[in-house]
Amino acid sequence: MEFLKTNNSQFSRLSDYPFDANYLEFKGMQMHYIDENSGELFLALHGEPSWSYLYRKFVGLLPGTRFIAPDLIGFGKSDKLLNWEDYSFEFHFDSLSHFIQKLNLENINLIVQDWGGLLGLSLLGAYPERFKRVIIMNTFLPKGKKLPIAFRLWQLFAKHHPSLPVSWIMQKLTVSELSKETLEAYKMPYPDKSYKGSVKAFPQLVPSNLVDPAVPYLLRAREVLSEWNKPALVMFSDKDSLFSGIENFFLNLIPYCKNQPRIIIKNAGHFLQEDKAEEICHYIRLFLEDKLPR
Repeated sequence: MEFLKTNNSQFSRLSDYPFDANYLEFKGMQMHYIDENSGELFLALHGEPSWSYLYRKFVGLLPGTRFIAPDLIGFGKSDKLLNWEDYSFEFHFDSLSHFIQKLNLENINLIVQDWGGLLGLSLLGAYPERFKRVIIMNTFLPKGKKLPIAFRLWQLFAKHHPSLPVSWIMQKLTVSELSKETLEAYKMPYPDKSYKGSVKAFPQLVPSNLVDPAVPYLLRAREVLSEWNKPALVMFSDKDSLFSGIENFFLNLIPYCKNQPRIIIKNAGHFLQEDKAEEICHYIRLFLEDKLPR
């Protein structure tokens, strides 16, 4: 598979991402990640078209933790496949499986959102013994049924747009007005449209039939979560046209969450990390201290 590298000079204007760059090789490609501080181990997984920059505020807001956030291949500072059709669910899953094994990550506090949920919860399903807690935000676990019309329209838009407007998508799916610097940060990984294959591919990889290769991973994730008695926290936002309301699926699925209060992050969109990082991390700190009302 041919791939491209985003020159690090693309990121020279980043003003609020003061983290050391770390890299792990996967199939000859470089996967970038941040690994900051020490303490309780957090692994935070982004979706699309975002990257680990989405979690930049969490590092300071969760003191006493070791905070790891990788850029999926095709995103952020990681290498990008030249042919968008080379991306697959299994490719991304294998890259994350390789990641946690090579770094020997155990007792993981997992944070997921968007595609980070499909992949991260599948990872938890495959290696439940490696995970200590799970925090689920604005995601879902499809099982191969026909997708809603709104999502199918998004698939068509992503597939046929000549060069997906990444910063426009980020703003469209965020309630607060993002600064010029923040919008620019989301554009930095993509010097031109040849780097955007991952952004085009992800919507197409959501399974819409029972024989899709992703379905067994997602069904396994559902099965493991249905028996999950370790700590779990579900937080969704109220202004996400696709995902608001899906929190009920997870609250009903996960035994630990049966008596959990319904936590809705108000006035936040799909990328609630941008809208309400402080509030989200407040709940996470209460969760770590077992102080959430039950």
